[in-house]
Amino acid sequence: MKETVLFACVHNAGRSQIAAAFLRSLVDESHVQVDSGGTQPGERVHPEVVSAMREVGIELEGVRPRPVSRDPRYAPDLLVTLGCGEGCDFVPARAREDWPLSDPKGQKLEAVRSIRDEIRTRVEELVRRRGWGAPSGTRALAR
Repeated sequence: MKETVLFACVHNAGRSQIAAAFLRSLVDESHVQVDSGGTQPGERVHPEVVSAMREVGIELEGVRPRPVSRDPRYAPDLLVTLGCGEGCDFVPARAREDWPLSDPKGQKLEAVRSIRDEIRTRVEELVRRRGWGAPSGTRALAR
């Protein structure tokens, strides 16, 4: 059965986009559906996030922030909040995790790299804990 994961933050322009991109790169999306959203979506992914992700071979240019679904029928298997915490209480997820991390918006690239790398570590651990493994042929992500 396909599991769904929703990464949510306030603007869906930084942390949740990073987490979703890393998870998509590590799992077979025929087994895990990866979504991200914001409670107050921004206009675009933060430029500093686009730059930091490009360094590890993931392109977020052109990706647009989206709102978190308020449809009560949408219930991800796992909701991971990255800054919206209680603001995402309306999402009826089967399981929840909160990853309290700094917002990369407006930060220098060095700080964004640190946030990116912390998110990558947490996503890799999530993949291990959930037993999702990686699809065959997945390329290693640059470090």
